[in-house]
Amino acid sequence: MGMFTHPIRAMLGGLALAAVLVPAQAASGAANVDGERIRQADREPGNWMSHGRTYDEQRFSPLSKVNDGNVARLRPAWTHKLDIDRGVEATPIVVDGVMYTTGAQSIVYALDARTGKLLWRHDPQVKAESLSQGCCDVVNRGVAVWKGKVYVGAFDGRLIALDARTGRRIWDVDTIIDHAKSYTITGAPRVVQGKVLIGNGGAEFGVRGYVGAYDAETGKLAWRFFTVPGDPKAPPESKAMEIALKTWHGNGWLKWGGGGTVWDSMAYDPELDLLYIGVGNGSPWNYKFRSDGKGDNLFLSSIVALRPATGEYVWHYQTTPADHWDYTATQHMVLADVVFDGKPRKVLMQAPKNGFFYVLDRTNGQLLAADKFVPINWASHVDLTTGRPVLTGEAEYADGPKLVMPSFLGGHSWQPMSFNPKTGYVYLPAQETMAGLEGQKEPLFLPTKSVVNLGVEVPDLPEDPKVEAQIRQAWKGRLIAWDPVSKRPAWTVDYPTAGNGGTLSTAGNLVFQGTADGRAVAYSADKGEKLWEARLNSAGMAGPVTYEVGGEQYVTFMVGWGGAFPLVAGPLSLGAKVKPEARVVTFKLDGRATLPPPRHQAADLPPLEPVRIAPEELKVARTMFNGLCASCHGLNAVSGGVVPDLRYLTPKKHEQFLGIVYGARINKGMPSFNGVLPQEAVESIRQYILKRGHDLEEQLGSRNSAETK
Repeated sequence: MGMFTHPIRAMLGGLALAAVLVPAQAASGAANVDGERIRQADREPGNWMSHGRTYDEQRFSPLSKVNDGNVARLRPAWTHKLDIDRGVEATPIVVDGVMYTTGAQSIVYALDARTGKLLWRHDPQVKAESLSQGCCDVVNRGVAVWKGKVYVGAFDGRLIALDARTGRRIWDVDTIIDHAKSYTITGAPRVVQGKVLIGNGGAEFGVRGYVGAYDAETGKLAWRFFTVPGDPKAPPESKAMEIALKTWHGNGWLKWGGGGTVWDSMAYDPELDLLYIGVGNGSPWNYKFRSDGKGDNLFLSSIVALRPATGEYVWHYQTTPADHWDYTATQHMVLADVVFDGKPRKVLMQAPKNGFFYVLDRTNGQLLAADKFVPINWASHVDLTTGRPVLTGEAEYADGPKLVMPSFLGGHSWQPMSFNPKTGYVYLPAQETMAGLEGQKEPLFLPTKSVVNLGVEVPDLPEDPKVEAQIRQAWKGRLIAWDPVSKRPAWTVDYPTAGNGGTLSTAGNLVFQGTADGRAVAYSADKGEKLWEARLNSAGMAGPVTYEVGGEQYVTFMVGWGGAFPLVAGPLSLGAKVKPEARVVTFKLDGRATLPPPRHQAADLPPLEPVRIAPEELKVARTMFNGLCASCHGLNAVSGGVVPDLRYLTPKKHEQFLGIVYGARINKGMPSFNGVLPQEAVESIRQYILKRGHDLEEQLGSRNSAETK
């Protein structure tokens, strides 16, 4: 991938204002959750009180009223439409009959968990200029609750505490350490020992990664743990940074940021008193620019164990030393106690982007197993003695273009996996992906907050629809029931496209998963037999949850297509055949609600003016488009369906094109390229969009002609 920009904000009217700032109020028992209650979650299995239900993040529910014998009777119980039709990635929290969840742009909703009735909503009014400063859509993965408060990380970097009863704001704090950089928050907070834990996104934009802990009552910063070193001329902030600094070379990361953002996964072991964080990729991707091509670059792509009270470093394991493929270790981590090689072990399990399934001893970080779960070519295996991957050289793109497997979207992305202690299997939403990468010879650093700087060349996806379709078919999804003890799949289910949802496992011998093509599916946990399927209208990417109210068990899917896959990969995501439609969809046995029909409207191609630049100029314009515009509007101007497909621009929009590119829609999330692109370059890009419109017109004409024969 090359120079990508941003997700552009969807334009929707009628959004309510943010809740008014008021002094803290008594919560009257709402969301009255603390550490003891989370630790004893199995005593009240009808609630889902923490992101992974329990601190170990197993996403396993002891509920069994819905089971493999009656799951076919699941019908919609209720549905609630969310405000903004963009990617929906939240895991709902359900406490004592109230569901707390989020949609795009960090909007928080409190719903009656039995009926779906809206109790309150809070719109944090994310700053418009920040909406263009994230890599992978304006998504949010949910809230945390603690002692009457609801906590959400806003996309613009604020951590906000709300009154759980009213939704009114109690406090908010700015978590960003450098506003000259494009920091965001998309992850869900966790609360441990009265501290709200949150990390940030932004590695593609050149930030320095860290995780912070804030007092749950006041919002005061308790500690901050940096994941990569700062200026080598300054004293290291901690023992951990002393260790890390020795693994970096030169000072390129000071300009490029270093990366290592903690944008998603965390887990906590109360017995060991260890907090585990997953650390992201390097910035830039190109290792030569970042660290002179030397060193492991700690703590990139690592699992790090900390003391939650102080942020003190305890141990780490690096899944991808010297990462230069965007192989984050931010993917979901699961803690479990298993018999491994004949001995009871306290393990941590993770399937990061790089395609290996890792089992670690979570007491000390010792590697116990690392096995491929998807096809990969960057490493042959992981040496269990050294703990290091054995590189093949096939993916080393610094000196020439290489096909890399998995791609930058990984063999497993952010979608959470689940662990069933009854079967012993981990239910992993895997995917087969690949991408061509080529390192830049000289670094092209664009000093704008809405353009990423990766140090790699712009991708060259062929425009031929037939070739594009062949590549798209090579990107596949797979649900894997992974047996961590035998180190192989127990069963698998294949999907026609990547980007499928997280999983939920239950004591009813069930595994639930949403799919990229708009379905909710249930399989038997032991054998993988499909037992139930229902329409969702859009992609079910988030991890489902189950809970109980009034003696009835419910299963909820957060629905809405978006995120990195359709934005960044554009035409490669079209196999999903869905549009963004953001809503909460909840099922129960013999439910009587009705899901409205999907809102798919076919658009006519508007009149197109002739293309007025030469073919050679169009080639240059194509490179500019794919470098600056494709991460939202799709490679080769073929949108993944989340933001407008520019081939359908009306003549009026073409007249306004220069103004739009120069900032006329910055309040809607479209960044300004004034000062970055001269007018003649903007016009060349517009001409390329026209060319792609004519290509589509010809393609549709050929299709219609074939259908009439």
